[in-house]
Amino acid sequence: MAPAVFLEIRQRTQSALLLLRDLKLESCPMDITVMPSLIELKIGEDCKALNLPGEVRIVPSSCRGLQYVPGDGLHMRFLVQASLNSKMLTAVGGNPKSKKSCTFYCQTCGESIIRDRTFLRVLSLPNEDWSDLVDEWCCHPNPFTDNMFQPKNNDCFLGHNYFLINPESESPEPGLEICHSESQCATSKSSNSPLNSETNSRVICKRCKTLLGEVMPSGVTKYFFTELLVQPSEDCFNTIPRSLFIQSVVAQCLVELSSARSTFRFSIQGTDGAVYILIWLLNSDTLLVESLGNLTSTEAFSLLEHDLSSASRPSEIQKAIKVLYHPCVKSRNNDLVDTWRNDIGVHPLKFPAKTCLDLLLILTRSNASLPSSLRWMNSFQVAFLKM
Repeated sequence: MAPAVFLEIRQRTQSALLLLRDLKLESCPMDITVMPSLIELKIGEDCKALNLPGEVRIVPSSCRGLQYVPGDGLHMRFLVQASLNSKMLTAVGGNPKSKKSCTFYCQTCGESIIRDRTFLRVLSLPNEDWSDLVDEWCCHPNPFTDNMFQPKNNDCFLGHNYFLINPESESPEPGLEICHSESQCATSKSSNSPLNSETNSRVICKRCKTLLGEVMPSGVTKYFFTELLVQPSEDCFNTIPRSLFIQSVVAQCLVELSSARSTFRFSIQGTDGAVYILIWLLNSDTLLVESLGNLTSTEAFSLLEHDLSSASRPSEIQKAIKVLYHPCVKSRNNDLVDTWRNDIGVHPLKFPAKTCLDLLLILTRSNASLPSSLRWMNSFQVAFLKM
């Protein structure tokens, strides 16, 4: 059996950390030959070749930091030549396009939420603190009013992690339910619905009872990016594993916010107001190559079962972001939560409570799959979100 492979590449520096796991070098010697496109392992008469993806070429002469860590594996660092063609990246979500008909689906079950809707304008909203900046920089009263940033019937406004849409009619779409009070949601809650929001008006999927968004006081509906899949109306619903969808949408959100606002720390909050995770974005230029090899997988979670097959193919390369995180459920890290809450450098992100728990499960599973020496950094747990 071949050893498990873990290869972490930094695109900007073209450097890589390679770990060959599940090697027992204490019992017998091993010859390791490093070539640009493969690594050859020879134990006695047994020889195995570990082929690298076509997008990755190692510079053998740059090998350094060769170290064997018992129970962890063989570590080595290289310079690499690696690139990921943008055409290879599969978009798991998308935003509506102006003047093009699109359909919004519940990503969890595929129910059609908004059918064949054409928006004349699709615009990005300004930063949440835009009003404060106007007050500080203008010598005259703020000329803007809140209703200037409310979408009209043919508008779709994009926040950092949500859509704002004005319903075309007073009655909800066929696939939606609107809960205006706790009593109206009692039936949904009793049917194992993930509704934990304290908001009076909530938008849920009629089929699977997933919380999709909330109705604002102005009547405008806010939908979360993590709950809806937007596709051209002529396309059929594209089934995407829930784990992959959440990872990609959240990762893209973190990367865009960090680039636009130089913000690298995020507080993941539920619509119930609770803080679930504290995240520190470390690297956004990571490429990963992983295989399970001889390693036995831990107990499978239904949310993550698709990862087991993809992780067993070392020929594939995946784009990812590397994050540090602290779980905050069950009153964990309360002191740090209070510190980050009062820090203007921390950006809060709100998602449905169940999605926050799903994200925490994904981070935990990613951390558990890492070599033990890479699971912690400065008291934070380490994880990757794949894109």
